Amino acid sequence: MPAVRKVARAATALAIIGFSLLASQSAYAGRGKYGENGDGADTSANANGDTLSVTAGGVVFDRSKNGSGTSTGALTSSTSWTPPPCWYAPKYTPEQLQKTLEPIWEAESTGYEWDAEQRKKYNADDEKKGFNKDKTGKGYWWDSYVDKSYPPGWDSCDKGPFWVDTGDAPPAQYENAVTPEILAELAYNEIRVPGTKVTLAPAEATKVNLPTWAWLDGAAFKPVSVTASVPVLQIEATATAEPVSLKIEPGTADAVTYPASGVCEINDGRIGEPYAKGKADQTPACGVKYLRSSGDGTFPLRATVTWEIHWTGTGGTGGDLDDGNFGATQNVVVQEIQAVNR
Repeated sequence: MPAVRKVARAATALAIIGFSLLASQSAYAGRGKYGENGDGADTSANANGDTLSVTAGGVVFDRSKNGSGTSTGALTSSTSWTPPPCWYAPKYTPEQLQKTLEPIWEAESTGYEWDAEQRKKYNADDEKKGFNKDKTGKGYWWDSYVDKSYPPGWDSCDKGPFWVDTGDAPPAQYENAVTPEILAELAYNEIRVPGTKVTLAPAEATKVNLPTWAWLDGAAFKPVSVTASVPVLQIEATATAEPVSLKIEPGTADAVTYPASGVCEINDGRIGEPYAKGKADQTPACGVKYLRSSGDGTFPLRATVTWEIHWTGTGGTGGDLDDGNFGATQNVVVQEIQAVNR
């Protein structure tokens, strides 16, 4: 009989998780500039006329200050840190949880004994108080949500629905229950930053032993941010990414970088310095000098921008998160020419 209970418990958990995932995926499909990770979405307009998602629970993302364009991409942490693969947040009103669980029990796929235990757990046979219906408007049933890319650990939030009264903190045993800091980490995961293709001078092909200047468009490399919130809890957090440096990797050991570290710090809001007429005899603030020709091929120059991440949240909370990196590779032609006129 214990084995039967374990099978039944697993089947019920999988059924609930499956229901939640299907509902979340359906909601996710309709996301635009603003997006939510929750069920039962409704909409309203803010003062600017933008449409916001308002849900019984889950996380709402405001991406209006995020990076945009086809070359944008997600940050990779500079350490082994990863954002939460799943988390707990308000998901159901009493009535919504009843509508979720009763069809599972009625299917009789988990066995009478297990179903009876679950019905007792949620006081399902009490018409007025079952599923905490007598507390409607005074709290929510919390449950798991998942990162839609399904990273490792996405299914680890498997404890099932639990009740939290309005104003109370969730029980301590539920890891990744939403707080401003968890929201900041989720917002970090939604940040998108501009592409990192650098401008080079000479542009078409550079020459052996000739310093090549490199810089990034300062207008594109400004701070970006994403705000994550849980409206029913009235908590939020904003994660902001600011560019701090550009690392140049020439794609061959036969090269010299400027500066020698290959790391170009941001200066006055600009990374690198554009080449201008009359600077041919100067050393670039950011760049590379190739010491041999690329022959019939090219060298894969890698440019990676490091972004510092900080966050602010409800109740004066805030702090720093791990730096993030985003880079791109571009092919550089290097020609063997002894004398060069600029």
